[in-house]
Amino acid sequence: MKNIIILGATGSIGDSVLSVIKQNKDKLNLFGITFNSNFNKASSIINEFNLKNVYTDSSESSSYFRHTFKNNAELNIFSDKSELEEMLNSDQVDIIVSAISGFAGLESTILAAKTGKTILLANKESIVVAGEIVLPLAKKYNTKIIPIDSEHNAIFQCLDSEKSTDDVSKIIITASGGPFLNKSISQLTKVTKNEALNHPNWEMGAKITIDSASLVNKCLELIEARYLFNLNEKFFDLVVHPQSIIHSIVTYQDGSSICQMSNPDMRVPIAHALSVNDKRLNLNFSEIDFSSLQLTFQNIPEDRLGIIDIARYVCSYGGSSGIIFNAANEVAVQNFLEEKITFDKIYEVIYRTFDTIPMSKNIDIERIYEIDNQTRREAKKVVKSIT
Repeated sequence: MKNIIILGATGSIGDSVLSVIKQNKDKLNLFGITFNSNFNKASSIINEFNLKNVYTDSSESSSYFRHTFKNNAELNIFSDKSELEEMLNSDQVDIIVSAISGFAGLESTILAAKTGKTILLANKESIVVAGEIVLPLAKKYNTKIIPIDSEHNAIFQCLDSEKSTDDVSKIIITASGGPFLNKSISQLTKVTKNEALNHPNWEMGAKITIDSASLVNKCLELIEARYLFNLNEKFFDLVVHPQSIIHSIVTYQDGSSICQMSNPDMRVPIAHALSVNDKRLNLNFSEIDFSSLQLTFQNIPEDRLGIIDIARYVCSYGGSSGIIFNAANEVAVQNFLEEKITFDKIYEVIYRTFDTIPMSKNIDIERIYEIDNQTRREAKKVVKSIT
């Protein structure tokens, strides 16, 4: 029996992990969760899984839980960072799922990297902004990181049994293209929030859905892959694949190309990651109908290549560049979701902010937070200048 903690259990990744656990109760057990403000959903998880350990850094949520579950003597409600560390480091815990969206997931991912457990990583932003810190920490503490983004998990599955990249020639990361694939950026001035959130293939949280629509998500995935697989960005190509059936392709030096295929369902990479080194888990999945399958591929739209170029620069430069890129994007996306800027202006906010903040090769945890704050202030100035 594997005991699992989900960091950010009330989000869309949390939903998928919980679904896999429910289908494999003889092998998987939910040991604990963290969440922020969605206490109604967290309450449902506690009741359904008879949960014993819950952490929230929201004082409102903590008070609500202590009142709601005051008669549940078996439930531990934690709200202090030291208590979170103690929960993560418990000898009973086997797997920690890092599922908090955005930069907010960095702190808990760093804590998880120090545990010596297995991390199932969905929080790509923690690697984008701090790959040079998180990965060495994980190595120091013998913490195993298994990506559960569909693209990175596909690469992980396609690599040889020792997960070596020594004989890799090329890795192709696919992109659905999102809802605006056949529209130029100049045609996106009047698209609505609901249109942008209407992804053709995936059901995801709001932030990642907007990132998918802008193709910034592919930028973040490219940067994350550069760190996770320790390869120069020149080894990676990005290709639009509207059906989202092939999630990544690894081509070896002998000309063999191996891909991972599945219908778009986040439970598939999660189930794989939860079963690494063991027999694969059972999953109620939708099979691919190969008798009628049609797969198409096309280049990244030309007017999106500028944002991809920035991601490639981040891959090469490292240091603070990923922090700046991520923070600028998060501010732009939030302002679009709040309907303060139009969709096309997401790119302008990123470009102008990225060109403004001076970059440094040397970063540490304290500097990451300083640079993130500085970048958000500058990005908000850009937003104000165009509204």
